Amino acid sequence: MKRWTVLAISAVCALSLVSCDSGEGEERGLGEAEPGTLRVLAGSELADMRPLLEQEAAATGVKVKFQFAGTLEGTESLANGKADGQYDAVWFSSNRYPAAVPEAAKRLGEQVKIMSSPVVLGLSASAAQRLGWTGRPVGWGEIAEQAGKKAFSYGMTDPSASNSGFSALVGVASALAGAGNAIDAQQIASVTPKLTEFFSAQAMSAGSSGWLSEAYQRRASGQDPGKKVDGLINYESVLLSLNATGTLPEPLTLVYPSDGVVTADYPLTLLQSANPDARDAHRKLAERLRTPDTQRRIMETTQRRPVVPGVQLGQQFAQRDLVELPFPATQQAVDALLGAYFDKIRRPSRTLYVLDTSGSMAGDRIEALRTALIGLTGADGSLTGRYRRFRSREEVTMLPFDTVPGRPETFVVPEGDPQPTLDKIKHFAEDLDADGGTAIYDSLDRAYGILGPLVARDPDRFTSIVLMTDGANAGGSTFADFQRKFPALPEAVRQIPVFTVIFGEGDSAELGEVAKRTGGNVFDARGDVLPKVFQEIRGYQ
Repeated sequence: MKRWTVLAISAVCALSLVSCDSGEGEERGLGEAEPGTLRVLAGSELADMRPLLEQEAAATGVKVKFQFAGTLEGTESLANGKADGQYDAVWFSSNRYPAAVPEAAKRLGEQVKIMSSPVVLGLSASAAQRLGWTGRPVGWGEIAEQAGKKAFSYGMTDPSASNSGFSALVGVASALAGAGNAIDAQQIASVTPKLTEFFSAQAMSAGSSGWLSEAYQRRASGQDPGKKVDGLINYESVLLSLNATGTLPEPLTLVYPSDGVVTADYPLTLLQSANPDARDAHRKLAERLRTPDTQRRIMETTQRRPVVPGVQLGQQFAQRDLVELPFPATQQAVDALLGAYFDKIRRPSRTLYVLDTSGSMAGDRIEALRTALIGLTGADGSLTGRYRRFRSREEVTMLPFDTVPGRPETFVVPEGDPQPTLDKIKHFAEDLDADGGTAIYDSLDRAYGILGPLVARDPDRFTSIVLMTDGANAGGSTFADFQRKFPALPEAVRQIPVFTVIFGEGDSAELGEVAKRTGGNVFDARGDVLPKVFQEIRGYQ
């Protein structure tokens, strides 16, 4: 979920019949089971269903409590049993991924499809016309060919963090393989060159579909310093909703690949561990959501397609009949596809970590920082941790700071044998000590100085800064100095997003403004979840 909206959502939830939790804790849960209440672990994009669920509560007698998580995190919560007793149901855009993980699949109960939305390519109207992709069929092969020529650019979510990105990866891989059945590990190897072409045009990454669409809108309208991109790969519903806002300089033209798409079908899924009251609430809610009137309201308010026969599609759905591509049937195939994407296919990352090691970090805080960094070296063997580690070909720079910026140390993770380099990063993290003051803006200025020559020499990387601090600035340059200096930075350096992490007593207002001004995002780790936040940031790098 987009962190800027945490306080607003909390306020809505406090007043609403539909409550929610935007924190990290699929482990924390939503309280004890209550009659007439359905505790739902859901994908963050389903936040737009809250108003409708509020209105339906009078008819159903069902109060919905949401906790939001990514599909991968939700699958892990199912597989390790932590969802048992904490939630009554899960509601993700698709159950295909958890169904491929045996320990998660066995905990899924009755599934009722509520709505649908295919993952497609949305291009600015001028880009679509320039490419000749209006009024005629366009296949994934042609899209990949033009992407390889850098004829257009696009943003897509991280496929390990968001179902829209994962569906796009599956769709293009399956179509390029052309086998007519679910792609397997051997086919993935054969289409890797074509996939590399396709993903060479990816210019934006994100951990959620909502944040990605908002970032696209800000870039398109000039509110963010980031380089503008031609379009997005996202849910049809997200792209149509973005058009409906009227905030884009030009609308998106939706391109539906003629050889097929992967469609989200949003199954409201009861858990096997749910009690009889929850089962009754699930039945009542699912029945109500599938009535023709409610299906039409879902279509009108969320731009998702109805799944009940007889409900006519709105005029906004230009493509009525879609070819559905097969989905990998096993966890092994999914792992092979994600592994190839991160280690071979996508453009490599360059990340500079500006790390607070001041005296206030002593004790548990510096230990949390060590744990967070060590987890990214592969020490976290969880389902989530496997895909959030430092990746082959990635360039990682560590810049600890206290009273002054420390000595930066850069690690380049090789493709062939990454473990020795990952071990070096681990040893670096273990040696971090806490002492001195907190020179935040001197250190951020130093980070820009380090990255400037690197970006100029090798611009074809996803480059970002992670700025983590547990306190207010206490020496050297000030926030006002940052505001004054930032517009004078070289354009390529201004386009580097800064992802700020609030820890301890960090100044949320200043760190939020740094993230906003640079086109980044702000993450709140004040709930002692620093390792989890560092993992979450990986979806944006």
